[in-house]
Amino acid sequence: MTRTTRLTTTRRAFGALAAGAGLAALVPGQQASAADRHGRGRLIARDDFRHGLGQWVTELQDGGSVTASRGVLDIDVPSGATVWFRRALRGPYVIEYIATPVSAGGANDRVSDLNNFWNATDARSPDDLFATPRAGALAEYDQLRTYYVGYGANSNTTTRLRRYVGEAGLRPLILDYTEPLLTANRPNRVRIVSDGSTVRWWNNGRLVFDHTDPEPYTRGHFAFRTTWSHFAIQDFQVRELRQRH
Repeated sequence: MTRTTRLTTTRRAFGALAAGAGLAALVPGQQASAADRHGRGRLIARDDFRHGLGQWVTELQDGGSVTASRGVLDIDVPSGATVWFRRALRGPYVIEYIATPVSAGGANDRVSDLNNFWNATDARSPDDLFATPRAGALAEYDQLRTYYVGYGANSNTTTRLRRYVGEAGLRPLILDYTEPLLTANRPNRVRIVSDGSTVRWWNNGRLVFDHTDPEPYTRGHFAFRTTWSHFAIQDFQVRELRQRH
């Protein structure tokens, strides 16, 4: 199967899934009520992935392909990859995007590692994240100060929240689950809340991580992070967080 054929197949599958229950409103009950406490505020930033990678910085361990066209950020890589949003963000805010793990027979179509950094700064260059060179291997990010979610990581066996503290060899673990995990070709509607000491990460209406940080990171950069995988990402946006009364 050629790359063009696989991407066409991916887009068709994504469209069919997005029309179904997987991307419907938040699940009913207590989870939906918790989500609704935060309204949709002013749009801070967005990318519809129709105009290239001008808003992003890529760091690839062993090459691969990262493209943005026809409404899809396509990350197709054989090892570590980090794709940074170029603009720094400051809370309170909410990030939303949709990511589908592609399983269509490609060399990198391994369903694993829907990961994020956010509110990231680098202890080696705290005023400019991009002043410190990195090349995609996970250990190169140890000296970040950041939150990190690894969803369906380690060959889709773990889901974890970490709080990096800017020291080599340290990736402090906050929460560790054996599920939820990724499902091949199923969209994941992710919602990340940065609200002072409140740190939340949602997927398809489910509150996966809800952490209160007494010394929170409230500003910095966001990134998609993965390793040996293939993801199709759509509809990235950042909005001010507005409390509903």
